[in-house]
Amino acid sequence: LANHAAYFSTVHRLLKPGGIYLHHAITRRSKGSMKKTLRKGSEYKALIKYIFPGGEIDTIGMTCGNLEAHGFLVHDVENLREHYARTCRLWAERLHARFDEAIAEVGEAKARLWLLYLAGCSIAFDRASAQIFQTVATKRTRGPSGLPPTRADLYR
Repeated sequence: LANHAAYFSTVHRLLKPGGIYLHHAITRRSKGSMKKTLRKGSEYKALIKYIFPGGEIDTIGMTCGNLEAHGFLVHDVENLREHYARTCRLWAERLHARFDEAIAEVGEAKARLWLLYLAGCSIAFDRASAQIFQTVATKRTRGPSGLPPTRADLYR
């Protein structure tokens, strides 16, 4: 989270004029205050320790705020959590079906860890305690963005 300013500034600098940026991120829900939102529970601590060392999970509000603060115009935000609940469940089922092969490849501890992670993620996405967003943005400019008006019928 401390690197957001550098990250979003760099993306903005590297995006060509007229380019479209798709920000894809797993998020957690905001809990009313920044202190409560950033509190790290036991599941979060295990995730950061064993699956994504050094990783952090922000909120969709942080994402949109950072995009706007760094010169982007947000065009669309889509939550894919239901899709990912199913995807993670299917990945867990497939890993379980070929578990002996996974153990041979990476060892029993790592295979068990990833099976637990995928099953847990499926539950977290299903219960909406974790979400996954795709946010479409462009560099902020005056005039038309150049994006097709895919949602034009909503505003007629």
